[in-house]
Amino acid sequence: MNKTTAIVSTALALLLALTACNLPSSAPNPTDTAATVVAQTVQAQLTQAVPSIATVTPSPIPVLPTAVPPTLAPPPTVIVIPTATTICDIAQFITDVTIQDDTILTPGETFTKTWRFKNVGVCSWTPSYAIVFASGNSMNGPATQALAGNVNTGQTVDISVNLPAPTTPGDYKGNWNLRNAAGLLFKTFWVSIKVQAVTPPSATPTSTLPPAIVFAVTGVTYSVSTWSSGGNVNCPRITANITANGAGTVTYTWTSTSGTNSPQTLVFGSAGTQSINYDWARGSVWAGTDAGVGIYINAPNHQDFGMQHFTTACTTP
Repeated sequence: MNKTTAIVSTALALLLALTACNLPSSAPNPTDTAATVVAQTVQAQLTQAVPSIATVTPSPIPVLPTAVPPTLAPPPTVIVIPTATTICDIAQFITDVTIQDDTILTPGETFTKTWRFKNVGVCSWTPSYAIVFASGNSMNGPATQALAGNVNTGQTVDISVNLPAPTTPGDYKGNWNLRNAAGLLFKTFWVSIKVQAVTPPSATPTSTLPPAIVFAVTGVTYSVSTWSSGGNVNCPRITANITANGAGTVTYTWTSTSGTNSPQTLVFGSAGTQSINYDWARGSVWAGTDAGVGIYINAPNHQDFGMQHFTTACTTP
């Protein structure tokens, strides 16, 4: 039992004893006074013994800052610089030298189709390269035809193939490819023509006027001579004598075993024959070897008139 409980018990026992032994009185009793003092003393001690309950305000719980994850720097951007790619075989189509697309021909008419290309690749074309028929109508052309010589990077070349037009009227197209020495195809091109039958004249004349003459080249003959100028001495000159049946403009192309030239024109005021020359500064190293020069009529009648062959060349002055 602790001190506080003992004091409380003693005070209560004393108070009960005093109450039980004394009768009430109108005058103050010293004993009552003493009891009152004792009771007050006990009350004071109890008040001192029991501590007061104070309101305790809890300390605020500190709020810890939220951890912020570190910001990661983005990975560096890798810039890939493409390297230049070189391609061995590239052919650039330049023009149709003869027989433009959808040229009208008569059934069975023979013609020479010539394409002009430029070598824009990094490899030279050699006679091991060829043109090959791919698809469409072959028009009885060769399945394969080798190039006539070397074509270096940056050079142009005219490639020709002789073809007969189909005998049945209609639209015809043949697709061709360039093929390298390894057998790989690297350029597609074509020839496109329209075959139309010639309308026969009416059996019954509808006019007293003479029938109109269709302008055409009726023949070409050749001769070979020589020419000299400056450092060129006794070089071969091929003369073509072109005969037309009337007035009109003739478009022709010189062809040779070394290539094809650009188309030229010749104007006829009336029917007759005109002569034109092809001067070839053929080097002396080629003396004795075969060469050929001829005329192809682009208009009006799309006709190949063959070649004049010779073995002469320039001589050293």
